[in-house]
Amino acid sequence: MVYPILWMFFASFKPARQIFSTTSLLPASWTLQNYINGWVGHDGISFGTYFVHSTVIAVIVVLGSLFSASLTGFAFARLQFRLKNFLFGFMLGTMMLPVQITLIPQYIIFHKIGWVNTFIPLTLPSFLGTTPFFIYLMVQFIRGIPRDLDEAAAIDGCSLFRMFVSIILPLARPALITISIFAFYWTWGDFFTQLIYLTDPHLFTVPIGLNLFLDNTGQSEWGQMFAMSMLSIIPVLIIFVVFQKYLVKGIATQGLKA
Repeated sequence: MVYPILWMFFASFKPARQIFSTTSLLPASWTLQNYINGWVGHDGISFGTYFVHSTVIAVIVVLGSLFSASLTGFAFARLQFRLKNFLFGFMLGTMMLPVQITLIPQYIIFHKIGWVNTFIPLTLPSFLGTTPFFIYLMVQFIRGIPRDLDEAAAIDGCSLFRMFVSIILPLARPALITISIFAFYWTWGDFFTQLIYLTDPHLFTVPIGLNLFLDNTGQSEWGQMFAMSMLSIIPVLIIFVVFQKYLVKGIATQGLKA
């Protein structure tokens, strides 16, 4: 599992002629030119611009996912309303739909509105709860929180909104962090959706920027692509190292201890 990453890491320091001409893992001669040229980018657009765009989109998607998943999960787990079970089952049914099925009608809608080639199609759906897995995760976690806390808060005169903000959200912190991690991972590495909606090079993200190093004519800049790929992995590794305990611990148990 680690070897491909190690191979890419050392290949990023190899001159272009040595990357595929030798089986040695370590470079015969080390160079930083791949990082320098790769960071310069294409057509006068620095690769740092792609990092900024990916970061902005990922942060907005994380915030939108937390907003929609927490509110919807609280409603399904605690509130009583008509067609609750039907709507929850319908939401679970949407989890079985591949992204490719909903992509075409979504593209048509965004194209008619005039939002294609903007960040709106990549960020707005997260605020509308279009990732049912996050909602399902929140529902299951909130159901594990004792209702005695809700009843005690209601006796003290706590409103429904205050109960949600002051009781449910603090206890749901592990679930919220888990949602944030997955939302960031899926958005940061999302190549297909970003390729569909973004056509202006000045709006490209990291996945699309990496694809620019490949050329169908055989003049691919492999060294630069490997170098920028290593840089693009750094945010993912940092987030995993910092928040890995929330991925491996039991969410319900951790929530009751909060």
